[in-house]
Amino acid sequence: MKHVALLVLITALFTMPPLAVGDTLLLDVIAETSDSMPHPGRGQTMEQVYNKFGQARQELSAIGKPPITRWVYEKFTVYFEYDRVIKTVIHR
Repeated sequence: MKHVALLVLITALFTMPPLAVGDTLLLDVIAETSDSMPHPGRGQTMEQVYNKFGQARQELSAIGKPPITRWVYEKFTVYFEYDRVIKTVIHR
């Protein structure tokens, strides 16, 4: 009797359809946030970023070759190569 019950349980587990679970990818959420929030775009100059967003909370000196400079604002961080934006990272 125990073998029959075990066999029925195993059969039920393997024949059940998988549960459908939908997850929102974090990348989708970040893309939506970054599209809706004003932030510096690739190719803008340091002067353009300063004129539009003001003084950064923190300006880190250039490092490496080519020189990469980082400006940290309250809601995002901007990375410059020489004097041009190469990437803006939105803070979560």
